[in-house]
Amino acid sequence: MRKTNDMRGTKPAYFPELDDVIQAAQVISEISDVTPLTESIRLSKQFNCEVRLKREDLQRVRSYKIRGAFNKISSLSEEDRAKGIICASAGNHAQGVAFACFHLKIKGTIYMPSVTPKQKVEQTKLFGGEWVEIVLEGDTFDDASQAASAFGAKTGSIFVHPFNDPKIIEGQATVGLELISQSKTPIDYLFVCIGGGGLASGLISVFSQLSPNTKIIGVEPKGAPSMKTAIDAGEVIALDNIDKFIDGAAVKRVGDLTYAICNYYLDSMVTVDEGKVCQTILDLYNRDAIVVEPAGALSIAVLDDYKDEIEGKNIVCIIGGSNNDITRTAEIKERALLYGKLKHYFIIRFPQRPGALKEFVVDILGPTDDITHFEYSKKSSRENAPAVVGIELKHPEDLQPLIDRMKTNNFYGDYINDKPDLFEYLV
Repeated sequence: MRKTNDMRGTKPAYFPELDDVIQAAQVISEISDVTPLTESIRLSKQFNCEVRLKREDLQRVRSYKIRGAFNKISSLSEEDRAKGIICASAGNHAQGVAFACFHLKIKGTIYMPSVTPKQKVEQTKLFGGEWVEIVLEGDTFDDASQAASAFGAKTGSIFVHPFNDPKIIEGQATVGLELISQSKTPIDYLFVCIGGGGLASGLISVFSQLSPNTKIIGVEPKGAPSMKTAIDAGEVIALDNIDKFIDGAAVKRVGDLTYAICNYYLDSMVTVDEGKVCQTILDLYNRDAIVVEPAGALSIAVLDDYKDEIEGKNIVCIIGGSNNDITRTAEIKERALLYGKLKHYFIIRFPQRPGALKEFVVDILGPTDDITHFEYSKKSSRENAPAVVGIELKHPEDLQPLIDRMKTNNFYGDYINDKPDLFEYLV
């Protein structure tokens, strides 16, 4: 539902001017690529509309973050450049900052969460070379940010925030300028991932002035709904806990600047389950040969929620980045199967009779059911111990008949998919 004026709250004190965005585009033109806007034939057919993808995953650092980082760092005075810069990032901003440091010959210290995928850490080292030092600190972006701020206060280094900074927002806004020039038809809906809100704020600044009828939809992970929580509450709130899986969009607290802009101008702010995002990643890879990171898939994963509203419309989804670590593939597949109700975990109590395991495989499992996980809960006395068993189904509706067969034949112990504490402990 599009916001009415009385739903929008207070107009933001800071709002990017179009001239500043145009200036930012000139600044970054020496290092930033004009990324393609491509039609997705598959998604267009699926949703009966025209779906185009803004491929920021094809930037030279494989995300749009280079735009804001370079614009901000280029704006620093020679005196500030001499102090060195510092930043905190879950990965993509770090790579943009590292590239800018190398290109502008400025010393930088980059704090990244200790759980950052190895691929993003290695790429940051590659882009920054001898001009950057990487420090792994804390479990989340917010932990790393606090450590970076403390280091900056101690050393006098200039802190380059990943989203809550006018120059960052103006740099990200250049994506909007490109979209306006690339699109031959008016854009009805624009879907954009939100972590801290820098890209969404930049897009808003351009589209509100050049394409005011475009509806802009912000999309967050269900496990890290920092912007939605803030908008619903009417103020910025720091979340106590977040799911860190979609690392490029997992922040506990959005920016004050970005919140004010998004709260006033966004048409809608929605969340998507991490499992749905994982299935979208697999579909993009298997069916479109597009590699995206979890945050990069958010803008596409949400389309199912808008399928009726977008029919016959012109749609653009921003693919924000492709910095995905191949070692996460197994977890991505697992989350997708769990979300699709195709992967189920049980505690199985095998009857104490000869051939019970064979009976389970032959008589209890359906013809298309596969055992993908099997572990006795006790390493000793296995013959008397229950087992944790993971079963992959071909169809979600096969679950209840499977459970019924387990119960009838005295194999059923417990179903643990819907018991998070037990699930995390056993699987």
